[in-house]
Amino acid sequence: MEALYYYIPALEGVRDFLELGGIVLVAIAVLTLVMWTLIFERIFYMRAKHPKVARQALEIWESRPERKSWHAHQIREELISVAGQGLQQNLALLATCVALCPLMGLLGTVTGMVNVFEVMAVSGSGNPRSMAAGVSMATVPTMAGMVAALSGVAMSAFLERKAFRERELLAESMTMDH
Repeated sequence: MEALYYYIPALEGVRDFLELGGIVLVAIAVLTLVMWTLIFERIFYMRAKHPKVARQALEIWESRPERKSWHAHQIREELISVAGQGLQQNLALLATCVALCPLMGLLGTVTGMVNVFEVMAVSGSGNPRSMAAGVSMATVPTMAGMVAALSGVAMSAFLERKAFRERELLAESMTMDH
């Protein structure tokens, strides 16, 4: 129970940060969580499940008595394609999440500026203290969206390259001799 007290200030800091950016910052946090869940799922698949799928495809190919006919070539292409589909799964969704992060940040900028203009309309343009909350609500989501997108771009590119490389390795290992 004592260890919980160490986390309370950190949780308060997260709460304050989310309040600073408004509801759009919460949406960016959820989108970032979904994005990183997809990233970890792809890493897990490529490290744990894909080797088994590739090994099974290679075993099916190696068990064929002949490998030179048109029919054998089509079976080889199917085996590579099925394994490649497993590698490509969720990569388009991941790229969409990466692209949405800065757009959500821009949405936060617009909503924050709308708050600034509302304050200016109600209290006049001479009250900078009342406008400060709207300005922070405009800048914090923009920054958060960009940071989330940058982290996702690097991992998305890595996973795309890894999927392509794994597919090519499988294709190279399925020789057409016999």
